[in-house]
Amino acid sequence: MKLQQLKYVIEVVMCGSINEAARRLYISQPTLSKAIKELEKELGITIFTRTSTGISLSSDGAEFLGYARQVIEQTELLERRYFDTAPSQQLFAVSTQHYAFAVNAFVEMIKNYGEEKYQFTLRETRTYEIIEDVKQLRSEIGILYVSSFNEKVMMQLLKEQGLVFHELFKASPHIFVSSQNPLAKKASVTLEDLEEYPRLSFEQGEFNSFYYAEEIHSTIPSKKSIQVSDRATLFNLLIGLNGYTISTGILSEDLNGSNIISVPLEEKEVITVGWVVNRKTNLSKMAKVYLKELHKIIAIYVY
Repeated sequence: MKLQQLKYVIEVVMCGSINEAARRLYISQPTLSKAIKELEKELGITIFTRTSTGISLSSDGAEFLGYARQVIEQTELLERRYFDTAPSQQLFAVSTQHYAFAVNAFVEMIKNYGEEKYQFTLRETRTYEIIEDVKQLRSEIGILYVSSFNEKVMMQLLKEQGLVFHELFKASPHIFVSSQNPLAKKASVTLEDLEEYPRLSFEQGEFNSFYYAEEIHSTIPSKKSIQVSDRATLFNLLIGLNGYTISTGILSEDLNGSNIISVPLEEKEVITVGWVVNRKTNLSKMAKVYLKELHKIIAIYVY
């Protein structure tokens, strides 16, 4: 087993494709495939499951990846200490529901710890894809929420997929609205107050289950409903259409400006936001750094 083979496996996981990994590594696809197959043969395990639609990390592969990352990190520390080598490209990916605080933490991680070379990925994506990304280790960390409505289903699903949920914070429900929306003048709002306003939510694609929704009370019918795929579009529609969306109440003026405000929603539901990780892996250095920055950001807005 060679260190280069470990780096190859890490790169394939980050890219989600042998072809793309080969391109980034400046080697041919057959050379990369051969190196991985030789490693699998030597270890007596299957690291990647190959199908007609691509590759995915096997259960054994997920466990192996955790060890591989640790070995590479420790090797680089030795090389930099005793051979004065330049730092290699840092790798890290996180998948998250559409939360500004997750982006804030990502920004702070790069500002404070990003070195000369890095390859970081931040995916604001659908709930199902967050779970798949962390299961397949395309992302080390996923960020999502649970509530009394979806908690039982989500926790069972995470368990089945080999993921562990760690609580970050609990929040009471709020609505996000334009500062010009009549609801912005209220100290709090009820579900009845919202009936005449467009409800904005994040679409979940083919896995459009109520349990995957990013907003609580997604089962309540609305006369005016709009689904979007990204946070910027949602905020533009909040302003342009006097719409609302239900969330944690945590906003960042640095990222979202002062045109959007949060108003408490008079509901007893509790939103529990947390991070998920594949139980077979150990967190990389950058994953730990990101979680550190995430806790700092949350402490500012929540506690």
